[in-house]
Amino acid sequence: MASSSSPDLGSVSSGPPPAHIQSNDGVENEPQPLSCPTSTRLRFLTQTPPLRTTTTSAAQSEYGSRRSSYITPIDQILPEDHIDPDTFGVVEERDGFFDALFLKYTPLEPEGFVEQFRATLPAAFDKGSPLAARRFIPRQLHDIRSVLRRVTTTRTGIRLLRSFTAYFAAYILCLIPAVRVWLGRYHYIIAVSVILNHPARTLGAQLEGTIFTTIGTVAGMGWGVAGLLLSTSTSAASAGYGGILALFLALFMAVIAWIRSFYARFYQMVVCAGVAIIFTTLSQTQGDMIVWGKLRDYAVPWLLGQAIALLVNCTLFPDAGARPLALIFHESFSLMLEAIVIPRPRDTRLRRRLVRALVDLSSANRDMRTSLTITRFKPEDVRELRNLMQSSIRALLAMETESALFSETDDGHIPIVVEATQMSSSSSSSNDLHNNIPEKGPEVLKEVGVTRTVIRKLAKPTKEILACMNLGLQASQAAMMDLSGYRQYLGPPMTVSSDLAPVQIRMRTAKALFDAIESDLLESGQLPPASMNDSAIVQLFIFARHLRETATMIESLMGKVYSMQQCSNWPRPHLPSYPLGKAIHCVNSQVTHDRGGATAGSYHVTFLEIARALESIKSREYKPMEKYEESVSETELHAELTHLTDPGAPIDMDTKKNSLGYRIWQVMHLLQGYESRYALKAVLVTSLLSIPSYLNWDKVWWDEYEAWWAVILSWLLIHARVGGNIQDLIARAVLAILGAVWGGVAHAAGGGNPYVVAVFATIFMIPMLYRFTLSSHPLQAGGLPSSPALTAVFRGIVFLVGTIAPIVVNWCLWPFVARHELRKSLSSMLFFLSIIYRNVVAKYIYFEEGKEPTPEDIVRSEILEGRIREGFVRIRQLLVMTRHEVRLRGPFDFLPYSGLADSCERFFDYLIAVRQSAVFYNPGYIRDNPLAAQRLLGFRRDAVASILANLYVFAGALRADRKVPRYLPSAAAARRNLLMETAAVEDELAQLSGESDIAWHKKWSDIYSYSYNESLTGCVAQLEELEKFTKLIVGEQGFDDGWTEHYEDGSDDDEDEDEDWDDDENNDEDNEDERN
Repeated sequence: MASSSSPDLGSVSSGPPPAHIQSNDGVENEPQPLSCPTSTRLRFLTQTPPLRTTTTSAAQSEYGSRRSSYITPIDQILPEDHIDPDTFGVVEERDGFFDALFLKYTPLEPEGFVEQFRATLPAAFDKGSPLAARRFIPRQLHDIRSVLRRVTTTRTGIRLLRSFTAYFAAYILCLIPAVRVWLGRYHYIIAVSVILNHPARTLGAQLEGTIFTTIGTVAGMGWGVAGLLLSTSTSAASAGYGGILALFLALFMAVIAWIRSFYARFYQMVVCAGVAIIFTTLSQTQGDMIVWGKLRDYAVPWLLGQAIALLVNCTLFPDAGARPLALIFHESFSLMLEAIVIPRPRDTRLRRRLVRALVDLSSANRDMRTSLTITRFKPEDVRELRNLMQSSIRALLAMETESALFSETDDGHIPIVVEATQMSSSSSSSNDLHNNIPEKGPEVLKEVGVTRTVIRKLAKPTKEILACMNLGLQASQAAMMDLSGYRQYLGPPMTVSSDLAPVQIRMRTAKALFDAIESDLLESGQLPPASMNDSAIVQLFIFARHLRETATMIESLMGKVYSMQQCSNWPRPHLPSYPLGKAIHCVNSQVTHDRGGATAGSYHVTFLEIARALESIKSREYKPMEKYEESVSETELHAELTHLTDPGAPIDMDTKKNSLGYRIWQVMHLLQGYESRYALKAVLVTSLLSIPSYLNWDKVWWDEYEAWWAVILSWLLIHARVGGNIQDLIARAVLAILGAVWGGVAHAAGGGNPYVVAVFATIFMIPMLYRFTLSSHPLQAGGLPSSPALTAVFRGIVFLVGTIAPIVVNWCLWPFVARHELRKSLSSMLFFLSIIYRNVVAKYIYFEEGKEPTPEDIVRSEILEGRIREGFVRIRQLLVMTRHEVRLRGPFDFLPYSGLADSCERFFDYLIAVRQSAVFYNPGYIRDNPLAAQRLLGFRRDAVASILANLYVFAGALRADRKVPRYLPSAAAARRNLLMETAAVEDELAQLSGESDIAWHKKWSDIYSYSYNESLTGCVAQLEELEKFTKLIVGEQGFDDGWTEHYEDGSDDDEDEDEDWDDDENNDEDNEDERN
């Protein structure tokens, strides 16, 4: 080790210094030698002696103010007794290491700290607990009233009418003797066919479902016939027919179960294929006694049921796909209009609804492009409109909702703005906005009046821009609803004009006026240099600038709507145009609802997409950069070769993925996923329930009471994502028994009279929509196999077994526990945030010369940010699911989880602000000076590494349910050191610059530097919150084992999952509003 002095920042460089940092004659700088021994990579630093300068005190005052404005917020985060540790000049320079600063331990205080985050809970938590027994009856009554209201006043009633009409038509056909005889023994399959592809969906989805269900039925029956032929091919095969059929069934079920869980697009096809093969291989089979006529009795009713469903869908209030698009656009525009009501306090619920609108817009675009639609909207226009609306929503999310520019006075239809300070009488009475442009003068105002001046100049043009935004969104909404043809049903009122041209002209005029006034304020010299370090003034400029950028986004949106308005024509069909590789993993919203488990399925898909999007960042190979050149002395260190981080060259994934070994690994890895586990569960439950069919002893009861329906029900009800729970077990068992009893009572009440049975079916199916139970109880060849009571008992047992078996299997094998998935999803999100933070630092902040972020990089970042937003939506949905889980060890404490999710989202918001500000704030004066960059290198590294280390520790602790260490590197202390050193470097560079250099001290760079530093400090503040909530969830690791853990029971070990009960698809209604 050796000691050395830090070299002068202005004298040593590989070339002439930039023009804006040339030394003045009055500045004397004496270069100091830099010694870097080869025996170790640690070096000692001594404080650089103060530079002698003849510059005025104005620059010192300006940068002293800047230091204060940057460091004061970080000092509020650090403990009051914080003392900067004395490192005695020792600095860590080894690659892969950093200097971690540890502060005095502050005990956790869960009481009060967690309660303040109760406001972060999702809206579903405003209601009482769904598991409270005392609220069971009131909740059911409330749900009944809600259902009746939706059925009678919204589109839900029409969808119910279509579904019931198709089902009841099929049911009536089963009751007509002539039709029943012609259809055959299994005539009731016609009703089952209608239910599995019910007509309460769009025309394109109905056509797709008809094709898929038919293909699946043919495939299932074909494979079953092959098994039947093989089992009767020889006498030996006939003797062991049960084993052959069991093998054929197990192989086919394994394949279609894997497809069901991996390729969501083929859900309807594989479900119907499973029903068909179970019927083919298990009904009326015994040795070589195979009734081939059963295939006709199954196929004909099935096809007729599909025809009935398609006919009802096309004739009874048809929906060709235009209404869902119109509904999404209408709701999104309404939310945007609500979001620009300024000023108002920060509304967390509104922000979450805006984020949900981002997700819904993507879903609407995907649904349109994955199925046939008949609409005036072109798929290309919808995609571009989706992108523009999402950009506008992202701009609204980045904009503050409170500013001193506005007051709470309403102004007509636009509840916005009057000036925060009293404007002059001349400007207030003027009707010409251009009169607000002041005369440029060389005089400099006193700082005491700077804030008042900025407000007086910017308030009125900002108000005009906001008014134009409001009118533009209203006109765009009206124009889109006119194009869709649903304005009279959805809104807005006809009094709202859909003429966009006047609004566009007014918007351009308002923006030009705003730019003129803003430029005059910044460039006329009226504002003192120190004003750019005043947080109040800077926040005014930042708010106005964000509002102006949002107006630009909305102006682009208006332009797109206007072009669509001019090119409007008659509705025309649009074939599916979604990429095939993505389409096979997508399914329309109605199928998603029908199969259930929308929350669990969407959560896994969303996080998988995020992981894939981040893979290109995470897989970059790190290559330590050389710090010396062979032709350069060891003492001449070039900082441009030793940047904080090098993203490295991306791995050549094309060569890697083309190798045979990689493909084999990929297949093996895929077979280890949850899809294979689900296939194993499906094969297990269907094979075990099929055993009685393969036995040689008398099994007349099996065919007489059609016990194979238990196998079909188990296949229909075993879900790929969610598991069993006590609520499902009780509810489904009760309904299965009730359905069987109701069917028996219906037959006994009228002695088999078709009219009586039809009335009972109507009463049962309309309120309960219990599809499978009653559909298998029409008259059987004019009578029942036994008395109505015995038929109800035996078939009730069949349905009860088929209902309970999949719940038990899902309960015992790899269950889905919402609270465990919530903890793991938060772990994944923290890891994702660490990667995004690393990418923002490398790509937007500490990038090398010539590697500035490109527009393509910004677009990719915005796409990734949209997916992260969707990830937070899924986390909140998982949080709601935890309310429906019965937990034996005590109530689940969801507050720390909600607080952690909210802190993660705020951390993410700050990261977005950092990225946006870094695009404008480019401290090139430091990057262009190698010695300045080298002097800050270690401090930058420590600040970044401290945040990354904390995020990695939190993510790992949540993933493994492991305690968090009591002492962690302090990101706040590291950031404070960086800010102190940066301020010192800026002071020295300011002294070297002499007179005020306008080309260097650009006002907007100074403004965005405040936003940039404030956002990074916000990341550090949220990191403190993340640490507290993570410790509350998993516990804190101290120096003794007797530490009492707060809230540790809120996260169970995975070994205890068999004690817990989960939520399933029936609870998704708490997470999503009904689309009517």
